[in-house]
Amino acid sequence: MNECTHDCSGCSKKCPGHEIQKEPQNELSDVKKVIGVVSGKGGVGKSLVTSLLAVSMRRAGFSSAILDADVTGPSIPKIFGLDSRAESTGEYLLPAISSTGIGVMSVNLLLENKYAPVVWRGPVIAGTVKQFWTDVAWSSVDYMFVDMPPGTGDVPLTVFQSLPIDGIIVVTSPQELVGEIVEKAVNMARLMNVPVLGLVENMSYVECPHCGEKLKVFGDSHIDEIASRHGLDVLAQIPMLPEIAERCDAGEIEFFDGELLGNAVEKLKSL
Repeated sequence: MNECTHDCSGCSKKCPGHEIQKEPQNELSDVKKVIGVVSGKGGVGKSLVTSLLAVSMRRAGFSSAILDADVTGPSIPKIFGLDSRAESTGEYLLPAISSTGIGVMSVNLLLENKYAPVVWRGPVIAGTVKQFWTDVAWSSVDYMFVDMPPGTGDVPLTVFQSLPIDGIIVVTSPQELVGEIVEKAVNMARLMNVPVLGLVENMSYVECPHCGEKLKVFGDSHIDEIASRHGLDVLAQIPMLPEIAERCDAGEIEFFDGELLGNAVEKLKSL
C-alpha cells in the first residue's frame, strides 16, 4: 500500500503475512483474563466502573487487579486510598495492594509528587502502558481490568494490539451525544477483533429519598437503543448515589455496600 509506513506497531490494518504479536507475560505474572473498560468520552464514570468491577469479582471469590492505563488522568489510586509509591524487586515493579487484596499499578504510584502533571507525548504514554503489563510482577490474577483513557487514540490501540484482551466493557451515560460517541468505541473494538462484552450506563437516574421516584437528571436513556443496534447486552444501569461519591473521595470504594454489577459479574464468570 502506498500509504504504508512499515511501522506495524501503530497500525490497525491486517496486511497479508502480518500478525500483531501480543506482549508475553513475565515469569512472575499469571493473569488469566484481561478485560478492558472503555468509553467514547471522558466524564462518564469509567474509572468508577473499573473499580466496582474489580471489587465485585473479588467479592465473588476471584483475585482481581487493575492496570490503570489512563496515564494522564489517573484516578484509581485515589479511589482505593493508595498513597505509597510502588516498590520494585530490582527487575520488576510490584503492584500496590488494596485493603481487600486488589493489585493496582498506576503512574501516580511512580511519581514523587502525585499532583505533578504527566506531560508526555502519545508514544511515551503508550509505551508506559505496555510496560505496566510486561514489567510488573502481577503474580496470580483471575481478572485484570484495564482502565483506559477515553476515546480511540494511542492507548486503546496499544492495549488492543499488545495485551491479550478477552473482551471490553463500554461505559456510557444517558445523554444522546454520549451514545453517539460510544458507538465509535464499539466500532473500534470490532475493527480490532476485540469482543464487546456489554454496556454499562452510569448516572442513569437519581432516586428520590422520600418517594422513591427515579429522576432522570440527564434525560431519557438511549442505552437500549445502542445495545439493540449492535446486538449487545446491557450489563448494568448505575444510579447516582451520594455514598459512591463519598466512598471514592475517601478512598474506600471497597467498602461500598451495594452490588450494582451482578449481571456483569455473571458475564465475566462465563468467559
